[in-house]
Amino acid sequence: MALFSSKPKQTMISDYIAPGDRVEIVANDHKGGDEQEKRYDSKIYDIVSDERIEIMMPMEKQKLILLPQGGEYSLTFFSDNTLYQALSRVVDRYRTGNVYILVMDLTSNLRRFQRREYYRFSCALQLSSRMLDDDEIHVLDMDERLDIPTSPQQPLESSVIMDISGGGLRFIGNYCYPPGSLVLCVYHLHLKEGIKEYKIVSRVLEVIEKEDHPGLFEHRAKYVDIDEDAREEIIHFIFEEERKIRRKQEGQ
Repeated sequence: MALFSSKPKQTMISDYIAPGDRVEIVANDHKGGDEQEKRYDSKIYDIVSDERIEIMMPMEKQKLILLPQGGEYSLTFFSDNTLYQALSRVVDRYRTGNVYILVMDLTSNLRRFQRREYYRFSCALQLSSRMLDDDEIHVLDMDERLDIPTSPQQPLESSVIMDISGGGLRFIGNYCYPPGSLVLCVYHLHLKEGIKEYKIVSRVLEVIEKEDHPGLFEHRAKYVDIDEDAREEIIHFIFEEERKIRRKQEGQ
């Protein structure tokens, strides 16, 4: 079954998304799997009609990403506590003052994005981690929940989380865990109720040494042993932080 339906389109798109909402842009013609998609962050500049929106040209490392006219992209919109998706096509580009704009026609219905746990939030959080030992891996293999205490006999390595989601995280450190290894990840989130510690076992999916910083390794990992209440707390934290960012931007 296709993820997106074609015309006719939903009406009153402004009831769901608004100028200032953050947007994640993904090219539709990628050749690799879902993990290889190139993603860019931007925000809505204006809603022209139910079929046309304007988005600020994305930037990467302080450089404009000139998405080509005719290029087709999947858009994910962050709006309040909901994610929406639509397919789109770049139909024009222009500059107003110092702002570069993409004019995009929506080529599918705007629809609610059900997989909230995969929305990734850019951050800089302290992470402590270590690989699991054989006994701990055996417990997981038996489909049992793993209660892992931290102790001086099993020291944790320090790194920085670059982005986080309800499904996993991306972190960078001066060590390298082998792809496929199981790692205990320990970090803290500032929730409304206070600071809470999370200890989550994750599987390393990919490791890349940074070309511009030899000896630093970027890891992408997926949670494999997480309580669903904890997952919801992480997702709620992400949405709250996104909301704070948007309010701050609107106040500038």
